[in-house]
Amino acid sequence: MDNRPIGVFDSGVGGLTAVRELHKILPGEDIIYFGDTGRVPYGSRSRETLREYASQIISFLQNKDVKAVIAACGSISTNLANEHLASGMPFVTVLGPAVRDAAYETENCRVGILATAAAIRTGMFESRLRDMSSDIKAYGQACPLLVPIIENGLTGFDNQIARLTLEMYLRPVIDFGADTIILGCTHYPLLSHIIRDMLGSRVSLIDAGASAARELKSILEISGRLAERKTGETRYYATDSIESFASVAKLFLEQDITDQCHYVGLETIES
Repeated sequence: MDNRPIGVFDSGVGGLTAVRELHKILPGEDIIYFGDTGRVPYGSRSRETLREYASQIISFLQNKDVKAVIAACGSISTNLANEHLASGMPFVTVLGPAVRDAAYETENCRVGILATAAAIRTGMFESRLRDMSSDIKAYGQACPLLVPIIENGLTGFDNQIARLTLEMYLRPVIDFGADTIILGCTHYPLLSHIIRDMLGSRVSLIDAGASAARELKSILEISGRLAERKTGETRYYATDSIESFASVAKLFLEQDITDQCHYVGLETIES
């Protein structure tokens, strides 16, 4: 038993897809979420900058005495794939779990990846898929416009900006023949209802944040670190406007979390 909280972080609100899954599968856990909204997006950042950001945020979470960390950010997960950034505790990224789920799901061994430019540039999703099976072919598609579309709330079912942008990004993936698509940035599941409408049931979607949450549950179960309570609490920290964060978060969590949100100045975590 371990009643300490789980830490989850991302560049913005996208990692709330992992939180949403944790709420479903581990309702007794306390969660501390950190959204680096003051420095979003991460997709265009260098590897060195991403390492610095991740180290700062993990230090913040460790000071909150978390027992495990999910890096719910595709850019962090791929650029720092071979680095265990949170020593001494379980550390899960969205890379490995999503790849395993996609390898299991695909029937024709063709997997598409939608992710940030920084994540696609590393080639890590494709490399890990090949490690799973030499038969799997992968196609990575950078989607730099999706994060700002989502962050600005343009996620409605009939939103033409979102639909036209998705059509542009999905076309080469579908032409490639993918029957499974990894949503490699945790923002992207907020557009999954549009993607499913555009592609139909013939293509499976892998929610990377949800995959990471299920992976962490398994780790905590095996190591005996699950909390011994029925209902946990979640606290949210952001490095920019709390009002803006809570407004967009409501789209992910379908509840108002304003009273659970706290502002953290960049000078605090950068010092």
